Parts: sequence; structure tokens; C-alpha cells
Amino acid sequence: MDDLIHATRARIAELGRLMYERYLTDASGGNISARVGDLVCITPRYAGSKYQWRLRPEQVIVADLNGQKLAGEGEISRESKVHFRLLREFPDGQAVVHGHPRHVMVFAMAGRPITPVLENMLKFGVIQVCRFAPAHSDALAENIADGLRGQEAVIRKQAAAVIVPWHGLFVLGKDLEAAFDAAERIEVNAQCILFSRLLPGEPVDPEAIHARLREQKA
Repeated sequence: MDDLIHATRARIAELGRLMYERYLTDASGGNISARVGDLVCITPRYAGSKYQWRLRPEQVIVADLNGQKLAGEGEISRESKVHFRLLREFPDGQAVVHGHPRHVMVFAMAGRPITPVLENMLKFGVIQVCRFAPAHSDALAENIADGLRGQEAVIRKQAAAVIVPWHGLFVLGKDLEAAFDAAERIEVNAQCILFSRLLPGEPVDPEAIHARLREQKA
């Protein structure tokens, strides 16, 4: 178990750097967590603002499923309530990736869902917007959990995600790699929708693209 905990902490630190470099999150926040048995490894508070996501494995917190810190440097993130809630409620969800992806944030600001316009996004369906609640609150954890309910099969297959208005993106996946992969696919899909507005000719309709994709895949 100790070796698995160490490997998970190292992988979380590595993925945090990748997320920052690939604009899947920013210096103001984001979190990554993964369940290992009855324990949770989760990024510490200020991972972005103080450390710019250059974390050492030893900085990644180890806690129990109730959020009690057992090891690691620094404090548990204030956003950890969401992570522990999701990892307790959804048994097939073993990792949570929360970020502020550059183009997804436009949809979060506007409170609009992200429609799949790429083939590799079809299995996730439309990424919906959950109800607003203040950051770091129990209500936010409840609203995000509510937004993921009914998507258990998608989580079991890879991952499911929700947009939090004025906040960012939360992805619950079957493992760390699945959640990271889904977060990047959603970000690229959001970028395609936004950049398509710059194409000459008639405006691209994401709903029409989605319908055509589904028809071709049927």
C-alpha cells in the first residue's frame, strides 16, 4: 500500500504540472485527487498560487475519506469538500480533476453547456452546468454531485464532468488518467466551438454538428 500511495502522489504532482502547462488550470486554483483503498491523495492548498503546480510528491496530502489529514506538507485545499463527497458517493469514480481550462471558462462565465462537436467527445454527452453555490461550500459539493447523478455508466466507462458557473470544470473519472484525458478533450471541444465563430460563411451551429455526428455514428 505504501508503494501505491507514493506512486499516486507522484502521478498527481506530474499531472498537476501537465494541467498547468496545457492551460487546463491556472495559478488561482484547481485540484487533483485520487482514491487509494480507503485513503485519498489530494493536492494541497495553494498548489497554483504559491507553487505554480511544481509540486513534489511529499506535498500531496494523504487523508482518510472523511477529509482528515494523515500525511503530506501544507494544508488540505478548501475545495476538498467536493472531492471527498464525490469519491464517497460514486464508487466507480476513483479520481477527481478540477481545473480552470482556458476556453471552458468562457462557458462557465456564461453558464452555458458544452455540446460535443468532435467524435472523441460523443461518449461524454453534453457537459451540463450545475446549480451555483459559493466556492468551498457544502452546497457546492452537493450541486456537483447532483450534476453527476445519472452518469454512473459514463463514469464507469471513463469519466463524467460538470461545469460550475463562474468557477470551472469538475471531472470524476475511473482513474487519474481517464479524468485528465476527459478534461483535455472537453477543453479542446470548447476551443473548437469558440474558434469556429471566426470561420468565414454561415456561423457553425454546435447543435447541428452534434446531431450530424450522432447520425454518422449510429
